[in-house]
Amino acid sequence: MTKLEDRTFLALVVVISLALAWVVEPFFGAILWGLVAAILFSPLNHRFVRRFGGRRNIAALMTLLVIVAMVIVPAILLGIFLLQEISAIYVKIRTGQIDFALYFQEVQQILPGWARSMLRRLGLTNIGAVRELIAAGITSSFRSLAAQAFLIGQSAFGFLVALGVMLYLLFFLLRDGDGLVARFHAAVPLRPEQSGALADRFVAVIRATIKGSVIVAILQGTIGGIVFGLLGIQGALIWGVMMGFLSLLPAIGTGLVWVPVAIYLLATGAIWQGILLVFCGLFVIGMVDNILRPILVGRDARMPDYIVLISTLGGLEVFGFSGFVIGPVIAALFIAAWDILTESRKAENAA
Repeated sequence: MTKLEDRTFLALVVVISLALAWVVEPFFGAILWGLVAAILFSPLNHRFVRRFGGRRNIAALMTLLVIVAMVIVPAILLGIFLLQEISAIYVKIRTGQIDFALYFQEVQQILPGWARSMLRRLGLTNIGAVRELIAAGITSSFRSLAAQAFLIGQSAFGFLVALGVMLYLLFFLLRDGDGLVARFHAAVPLRPEQSGALADRFVAVIRATIKGSVIVAILQGTIGGIVFGLLGIQGALIWGVMMGFLSLLPAIGTGLVWVPVAIYLLATGAIWQGILLVFCGLFVIGMVDNILRPILVGRDARMPDYIVLISTLGGLEVFGFSGFVIGPVIAALFIAAWDILTESRKAENAA
């Protein structure tokens, strides 16, 4: 009966855990980012604990204020400025100050004959038709953006609730984090060395992802936006934000933005601007990734670029924006679990 009772209780634990996961699922993003912030800022919190003589409440509150000032407030301001620039560009498109059909015609004129023939077969040489096609696409895109903005406005209360949940949870994770980790190791049904290795890998990948991806993304997006602004390119802030987001994808990243723009500049006679953009893209924006990412990530948390790329894309597809953290973490835990299993089998065979 003991085995039956143990199995029944284990099944009950699993069911209750799944029920709790179902209940808190609406706040999955808030819980995830609270955990990420707690892991990332735990060294700062430990410094505050030592500075305030072990008073964890004050230390956690000070760390929380630093997070709000360094992360949350700048992110909100960036969102406001981005919406303003998108609105300004939309007005310029509607009034004809920005004419994509004219840009297309300029590029078409310098294309080789075979390329113009291909465009002719596709029906893209009729400037009027192209202008209507582009206008329809832009109108549809901005309608989608407007719809999304309306939905965001409707869910503003939900966003504030999720933000409050994250900050509230973050306070307790910072204050009681060490005790929670100890309770996790004691409760999880794994050998101490196994749970320790997985936990260390989890923390290392979280820190590596944030430091190696987010910080690099901020730097690349900032540099790219400044370069675009200095070159007089419309919507420099939008281009910078796009480069920042796309830099989360290794290997291809920011080139998806600056390469087509550089080709357009060179094709339309803006030679020195195009050359300067290519130089900055290769030797400034690109070198930020090549130099800083290995330093920030470190060797222990490094994964092959193809695994990072696939897991990041898959994570974004399944989990949305949070997937750029969840995807690499799952991939890293997969590798760590198989490494632990391999080492265990080697030790058994040697014994």
